[in-house]
Amino acid sequence: MARKTEIPSSYYGEPQKFDPTFRGPIHNRSCTDVLCCVIFIIVILGYIALGTVAWIHGDPRKVVYPTDSNGQFCGQQGTPHANKAILFYFNILHCANPAVLINLQCPTTQLCVSKCPDRFATYTDMQYNYRFNKSYWEYYRQFCKPGFDNPWKSVAQVLRDEDCPSMLVPSRPFLQRCFPDFITRNGTLTVANKTNFQDGLGKTRSVTDLRDAANGITALLDAKEVGIKIFEDYASSWYWILIGLVITMVVSLLFILLLRFTAGVLLWLVIFGVIAAVGYGIWHCYWEYSVLQGKPDADVTISDIGFQTDFRVYLQLSQTWLIFMISLAVIEAVIVLMLIFLRRRVRIAIALLKEGSKAIGYIMSTLFYPIITFFLLAVCIAYWAVTAVFLASSGDAVYKVMSTQPKCQYANLTCDPETFNKTNVTKVCPGAQCTFAFYGGESVYHRYIFILQLCNLLIFLWLVNFTIALGQCTLAGAFASYYWALKKPADIPACPLFASFGRAIRYHTGSLAFGALILSIVQFFRIILEYLDRKLKGAHNAFARFLLCCLKCCFWCLEHFIKFMNRNAYIMIAIYGKNFCTSARDAFFLLMRNVVRVAVLDKVTDFLLFLGKLLISGSVGVLAFFFFTRKIPVIQEEVPSLNYYWVPLLTVIFGSYLVAHGFFNVYAMCVDTLFLCFCEDLERNDGSAGKPYFMSPGLHKILRKAEQPSKQYSVS
Repeated sequence: MARKTEIPSSYYGEPQKFDPTFRGPIHNRSCTDVLCCVIFIIVILGYIALGTVAWIHGDPRKVVYPTDSNGQFCGQQGTPHANKAILFYFNILHCANPAVLINLQCPTTQLCVSKCPDRFATYTDMQYNYRFNKSYWEYYRQFCKPGFDNPWKSVAQVLRDEDCPSMLVPSRPFLQRCFPDFITRNGTLTVANKTNFQDGLGKTRSVTDLRDAANGITALLDAKEVGIKIFEDYASSWYWILIGLVITMVVSLLFILLLRFTAGVLLWLVIFGVIAAVGYGIWHCYWEYSVLQGKPDADVTISDIGFQTDFRVYLQLSQTWLIFMISLAVIEAVIVLMLIFLRRRVRIAIALLKEGSKAIGYIMSTLFYPIITFFLLAVCIAYWAVTAVFLASSGDAVYKVMSTQPKCQYANLTCDPETFNKTNVTKVCPGAQCTFAFYGGESVYHRYIFILQLCNLLIFLWLVNFTIALGQCTLAGAFASYYWALKKPADIPACPLFASFGRAIRYHTGSLAFGALILSIVQFFRIILEYLDRKLKGAHNAFARFLLCCLKCCFWCLEHFIKFMNRNAYIMIAIYGKNFCTSARDAFFLLMRNVVRVAVLDKVTDFLLFLGKLLISGSVGVLAFFFFTRKIPVIQEEVPSLNYYWVPLLTVIFGSYLVAHGFFNVYAMCVDTLFLCFCEDLERNDGSAGKPYFMSPGLHKILRKAEQPSKQYSVS
């Protein structure tokens, strides 16, 4: 058997030499990556300026209120339309035009009204009945342009000047817009008990024409309806969601405190608890599936019913439970196989986590640092969202020619509603109208709104990654102070977390910003690739889709590699105070010089912590499910009335996972820091009286034992 060619250790840099003065994080350090720090500060100031300009030019009311053909808000207080909160379409039949989907506007006159029509009527019938009863005109004029008061004007002239609609259809307000009041009777679609009606132009139209026209608009507004209902659910259940997150925080804190004393027992309980919970889930899904098998309506497939906002519909299908059962079975098999093949590494990782719990026990303040990270992330997200809304609502009203004729040469061109009737557009394109399209402008600011939105996104990613980097560097400095204390806890410096935070902000803002910028650029390109992928879903170019898939895969791998390198670079920055590139190189070389130990512990501790997060968030999620579905008899009356019970449920589950992740991330950072410090310790010292190890005897025994079995595979 031939021995593999071994790479000399010097290939990955020289090992650290013994230094009797080294006692952990260096205090005498200087500022690093100053240029990047200056750029970062300038960018933050520019971001504040961007938000200010967007606030000056933007108007969120443009997103909230419907807008008539003159660009006026319907229902806005302090305006002539304060009591007219509903948008009325003169001829809703035009809304079946493809222009609705292209321009997000219906090519017909739109008017703010106080109420929707409640009867069928035409302008011709109104003129006929007006001779005998003046009330017909008083009713009809509510849906004419303000100021028009000439019921004897000919129908042709009224329609030409767009003074009044040619017809009225019984409607009801839906998302502040008048939509035909459809009712299905004995399987037949009707409006006010009619299946046909007059359009005021001498034609008899079917109710199905109204349905097609309404669908043109509702396809754009369905998302808003769901959004409003979700907002209502949040408004009525936020208190209970907050209670669920507080419960998660308390359970996570207790879990971490118990790890300090019973790490081995508790982690094995977590492992078997997750296996048992998933096993119960498989049994429950099978039971539900077998019960629904005998019911005739349960054989419908998910694709047959399509998307439903009420998720309870899916729970009545046997296919849903079959999918759940198969998914849980796969998860169970993966967990069991990983535990079988990684059982030795799991035992080593548990011992390492137990050692990490001692460090956290001595520096308890680290458990509360995630609160600072959550607060900073909340500020970043809120500022980005508000800036995005104000940017999207910036600009003046822009009017475009809307024509029902597909070959109109003026269609989609900008126009002026005050001079539109004096142009020859209506002659070339009969029925064309100058309708409000969107808010924009021709200034430099308005022309580059899209670019500013991209800048808003990139800076947002930069700030988020900087916040995470600051947390990682701060925790690494605190745990490094623990490790390099020869006599624990006597030699641990006072307030190690606060001191580490001060060093990171004062000296290494530029280095943290540099690493965050690299990661943000990669994430930015990943978002663009995801956007292009959605746009090319229906494309038939197989090569383009294959290339896009390869790029997405490459950028995914690159992002995770950069996250791994950044994390270890921040640990080296916290200890030695060098710049980002030097720290990243030193961390990489140190890991490569100890690749056997890295292979033993790689991702195993993360896997154990993930199981803990899964168990906590899953337990709180089950409790929330029983609460919001009124299956807890004691507090049934306290449950708020909801449109979709899954809205607060998913929020609690996702929020619980994030809260648990915040606490457990402290553990993960502790383990990574201790591991790098251990590798440095082995290179610097030999355990003799003159060069004693800084690690505890337990940690030395754990990791020394871990590398012995791996050395057996160095010969082939």
